Amino acid sequence: STAVFYTGGNQLRLSTILGGTSVATQVRRLNASGVVVGGTSAGAAILPEHMIAYGEKGSTPKAGMVTLTPGLGLSNRVMIDQHFRQRDRLGRLLTALAYNPFAVGLGLDEDTAAFISPDNVIRVRGTGAVTVVDVSQLTHSSVAEIGEGAPICMTGVQLHILPHGGSFDLSTREAVQP
Repeated sequence: STAVFYTGGNQLRLSTILGGTSVATQVRRLNASGVVVGGTSAGAAILPEHMIAYGEKGSTPKAGMVTLTPGLGLSNRVMIDQHFRQRDRLGRLLTALAYNPFAVGLGLDEDTAAFISPDNVIRVRGTGAVTVVDVSQLTHSSVAEIGEGAPICMTGVQLHILPHGGSFDLSTREAVQP
């Protein structure tokens, strides 16, 4: 194969069918050897180690708003949410990052792609934008102290909106405008 591409649908279904199989292992090996692996919609969501399986819509992060499951494990540096602005998913991505503050959140608008190159630079292509949520400077998160459904306090979060031509370096955590 010169590329592997996952179509949309239901990312939880994809992960339960592929998780732990020889197919998933082979895809990880191919990707590690330089083969491009990508997907659209659920096919994009399944790619990272930590996958957003489902959750509520809304812009405010709330405890219990999102359910995370293992993805394919191609990267532990990002978490991906799709149909981002169209389905009002900022709150669920922020909640996922409150649970896993080592990752960078990527909110993909429809008709928009985030290509992660071997040098760990994300490059944006398409008619929408990629919302990059960087919690590397997080100074406080209340997620461990609050009850189910309560708003999460998060301070020190950086948010970048990158349209076509924009980029984000996962190593330096620097965004570059188009």
